Amino acid sequence: MHVTRLQRQVAAPANSKLLGKVASFEELIRELEHRDLPESILLAINAQVEAVNRRATGDQALRKDLRKAQANIFKLLEKELKVVPKNFYRNRWMALGMAVIGIPLGVAFGASLGSMAFLGVGIPIGMSIGMALGAGMDKKAAEEGGS
Repeated sequence: MHVTRLQRQVAAPANSKLLGKVASFEELIRELEHRDLPESILLAINAQVEAVNRRATGDQALRKDLRKAQANIFKLLEKELKVVPKNFYRNRWMALGMAVIGIPLGVAFGASLGSMAFLGVGIPIGMSIGMALGAGMDKKAAEEGGS
């Protein structure tokens, strides 16, 4: 079984955002064609592509549908096969590091120095810690063949 191709043709070459989304989606499909995927995963991916092919008449709607379908495919691959795109964990842990580590650290700095103006100091520290943790997880995923 093969992966269904995107049938939409982009009419307006001036819409660079839409062209970028279409190119990104087609690159994902090409990469998936080179992998040996179980039939159940292929059926779910083909359903996503066919849904995009059936819906979306305007540029905005097509861009939105492409984004949703690509996110759903990534979630499916992560959940079922533990396959993730490059820098997936780095990006996820960067946000977590800022929220979970950076803000409390900034509050601690602000409280200890007597000025909450130092609240912003913790955010880049948390971001750096999160990116380091995520990069390590990305490296581990690449070694296991998941990227």
